[in-house]
Amino acid sequence: MTGMAKPLALTLGEPAGIGPDIALAAWLKREQHGLPPFYLLGDAGCLSRCAKLLGLDVPLAEVKAEDAAAAFATTLPVVSTGQIATATPGQPDATSAPAAIASIEHAVADVRSGRAAAVVTNPIAKSVLYQAGFHHPGHTEFLAELAKRDGIVPQPVMMLWCPALAVVPVTIHVSLRDAITQLTTDLIVSTARIVVKDLRERLGIAQPRLALAGLNPHAGEDGALGQEDRAVVAPAVAILRREGVDARGPLPADTMFHAAARKTYDCAICMYHDQALIPIKTIAFDEGVNVTLGLPFIRTSPDHGTAFDIAGSGQANPSSLIAALKLAAQMASAKTA
Repeated sequence: MTGMAKPLALTLGEPAGIGPDIALAAWLKREQHGLPPFYLLGDAGCLSRCAKLLGLDVPLAEVKAEDAAAAFATTLPVVSTGQIATATPGQPDATSAPAAIASIEHAVADVRSGRAAAVVTNPIAKSVLYQAGFHHPGHTEFLAELAKRDGIVPQPVMMLWCPALAVVPVTIHVSLRDAITQLTTDLIVSTARIVVKDLRERLGIAQPRLALAGLNPHAGEDGALGQEDRAVVAPAVAILRREGVDARGPLPADTMFHAAARKTYDCAICMYHDQALIPIKTIAFDEGVNVTLGLPFIRTSPDHGTAFDIAGSGQANPSSLIAALKLAAQMASAKTA
């Protein structure tokens, strides 16, 4: 993969999860999949123990970030964060939370200082981090806090991506009842603006086409099945169209995701979490990528969790991480082109 001079910064994730497993497996598949150079921010000892447990021959090299790209062809570069990860695979240990947090902080610092091209994050376990005093709702909110400038915290937008479909939920990790309460015309518009900007600048889509899903069945059936689509979603579509955005909707969500429909738009803007994630996880369960838009740096992540039940067993599939690494490199190349 060409066009990207700097390596990607890959976080350790939850040390007791499958992050170390898939990082090692991805490096072993680097030539097969044409992966861009990346380095892992974390504890080389943790990776070495994991490789031994899995029976993988992965030579590690503790390097500085600026030397990682040169080392990548023959070793998995590891940049130390100074935090030791002690957790056993499959047995989350709150004492390793500082290692997971430091890895994220260092990755963001490396990208913002120009040492890395993008951040790729391995899965974290929020419950483990909460025990260690982590006060952010999740990964995305922590990244937004790290990205703030002059006291302004950016609005992060979660996009799930695969070659066949890109989806964005306007409301994310809240109950369905709260999602309906939180959904506003302004939130839909601000989310869509961020999507359009990043699709243009980071994915090279000159005129992004957006399909906005209705909240209710049949997009409200002209008010017979709820007023939200007429009162909240339709005005957002009108505002976006006045701004020159190719936006359609509100559209019935049950007919938006078949193959022919997907060819008519570049991103589906959905009103709540499951409306967006069910179709993409059905289409690309193992290859989906979580992308955070709206940040001053590129961040991608595998679209799965820590999978404690298979950590250290050799069963973890690195396909989503491989896709996340490739997409991060693609976005970084588009940004610098």
